Amino acid sequence: MAPRLERFVSPGKGNGLRATASIKRGELVYSAEPLACCVSNKHAKEVCHHCFTRHETLLRCSQCKMARYCNITCQKQAWCDHKRECKCLRSLLPRIPTDSVRLAARIILALLNPSQSSSGEELYPLEEHESHLSSMSEQKKQGLSELASMLELYLQQEVPHLTSALPPSCQEPLSLIAKVTCNCFTISDGELQEIGVGLYPSLSLLNHDCRPNCVMVFEGTRLQLRAVQDINAEEELTISYIETLSLSEDRQKQLEEQYHFTCHCQRCDSQDKDELLLSGAESRWRLLKEALPGVEKLKVESNCEELLENCSHLISTAEDVPDENLYKLRLTDMALDASIQLGLWEKALRYGELTLPVYRRYYPDPHPVHGVQLMRVGKLQHYLEHLQDALDTFRQAYQIIKITHGDDHPLTTDLLMKMEECRAEMDQQSSISH
Repeated sequence: MAPRLERFVSPGKGNGLRATASIKRGELVYSAEPLACCVSNKHAKEVCHHCFTRHETLLRCSQCKMARYCNITCQKQAWCDHKRECKCLRSLLPRIPTDSVRLAARIILALLNPSQSSSGEELYPLEEHESHLSSMSEQKKQGLSELASMLELYLQQEVPHLTSALPPSCQEPLSLIAKVTCNCFTISDGELQEIGVGLYPSLSLLNHDCRPNCVMVFEGTRLQLRAVQDINAEEELTISYIETLSLSEDRQKQLEEQYHFTCHCQRCDSQDKDELLLSGAESRWRLLKEALPGVEKLKVESNCEELLENCSHLISTAEDVPDENLYKLRLTDMALDASIQLGLWEKALRYGELTLPVYRRYYPDPHPVHGVQLMRVGKLQHYLEHLQDALDTFRQAYQIIKITHGDDHPLTTDLLMKMEECRAEMDQQSSISH
């Protein structure tokens, strides 16, 4: 484990991680490969199950028909992990277990293969992870019990006797599934879209804050923890477990339901930004709030035309509601996504540009979400040949991305290349006009 951080008991929170020396904003604090990970079911056909790269076409495992790979090299490298999983998948066909069951099974198979166990686990071995079963509702426990039964059924071929094969704390399928669901991380791609789930044992020690001093980004399956504020020696390192652009009450509810704790961070206790998130006359924005579930359903169904039509209509009827209003911002973001999907570039740019001043207010610290939003708008400006605007937007994105992702991340490289293209095209235009 890197000497930059150490485990400690965080007052009121239990275990935590703190800095052993001062850390500058933008520094890489820690980097780790997962104990186990898997591509999520809903992206199984478009993401390589070994390197987690997106591709239009992938090679499919001829036996389980589920795992997919970029090429023969990825397939061969994945085989030692996939071999036993492949038999398990085949035993359940045509059913496919949920992401949490597949991840729990991969953790068990990794624990049974000591040669693969990661050296980065010494701070927080799986045995110590919290299951939170005692604080769960009966309904949630029932749901987890069903997943635990599915896990046993799934592993029957390969690990018929869980109890004798594993460390005592991992022998109980219900407890293991609960630990996985409370402690796993969503793995995302460069555009922050979810592609999989993984367990990074030592980083499960990180506590939550709604204005954290660190962020996590991924390069493939490797997790990178970077500081987004200057951190003093002995100061606790924090991340946000959830998307923080929501009301204090909604954040609290989500953290309580998903992670079983009440957040007492400065943002929650002061209800910071709640007034701004609900700016405008309530009679006007309540209509937007009530329309959101139906609009989000269209997004899930990928019904882009109807989605854009609904969003455009709602936004135009709420002109007097400020752009900072949470519900208007969500609709504007969905209108941007739908316009991009439909190839309506000018409309997409109009919606994208509306969101930028709002993101700037809501993300005072460098944040990957803000950086990626700037990049998306910059790409639209570039495509529509608004070259000076694009270059300015890319520069703003770079100021954030170099801190949240570091200089070596593929996203940073991509951004620098875009800036270079803008400059070259502007030079070309000025030489033609002269």
